Amino acid sequence: MIQRRVFSGGAIFACAYVAFAGAIVSASDSGEDLESQEIIHKYMAARATQKEALLGAQMRVDIDAKLPRLEKQGTLTALRRISKLGKITYKALGFSGDNTIKSEVITRYLAAEAEAPENAIVPANYKFKYKGVAQRNGQNVQIFQVTPRKKRVGMFKGELWLDEATAMPVREAGRLVKTPSIFLKKVVFVNEYEIQNGIAIPKRFQSTADVRVFGRAELNVDFSNFTRQQKAEDLASSSNR
Repeated sequence: MIQRRVFSGGAIFACAYVAFAGAIVSASDSGEDLESQEIIHKYMAARATQKEALLGAQMRVDIDAKLPRLEKQGTLTALRRISKLGKITYKALGFSGDNTIKSEVITRYLAAEAEAPENAIVPANYKFKYKGVAQRNGQNVQIFQVTPRKKRVGMFKGELWLDEATAMPVREAGRLVKTPSIFLKKVVFVNEYEIQNGIAIPKRFQSTADVRVFGRAELNVDFSNFTRQQKAEDLASSSNR
């Protein structure tokens, strides 16, 4: 259950993220009160920390996809790497299921993620409207409704949930306002994170889309075994001794 809550005033976090100042809109422009703006400022700082922490990381992904109308299903296990420059690559570890799923659903998803335009969930791209506080796994989360300022491919209308303690994102969910292909109609998704050592780490991605010819497509991605590059190299070195 969501409850509206009044926040006490406090110092606005400015020094740590001067680079983002141009992206922050005024309270009069966004319609938000000063308390909500402070939450957004904290989120911007947390987002910068998250982005930096994920550079050089790798994790296992289990991608399950279905085309229910065609009764086809497939699962790919892969190693997902984020380079120190932010480039995402995948190394396939195994696949089982129908090859149509592999070529028409999973491969397209991997390519789309690697080539996705930068549509960060920040005030420069979205309008934020504070909705209140809710409980998630025993922790308070702050919920914002987000609406894109322009209809661009990859942008969505929906909700952003922030961990109250860290201001890290824990859930993004909604519907794409513009799909990347005429073959895709309605695309909805839920993207979840878990907090590890104060950093939001990818946990699960779920999406459904109405696809011309194939009908409804379902995609579920589970993330696990998160490590940073240096730690992974140390583990590999130790195992070779």
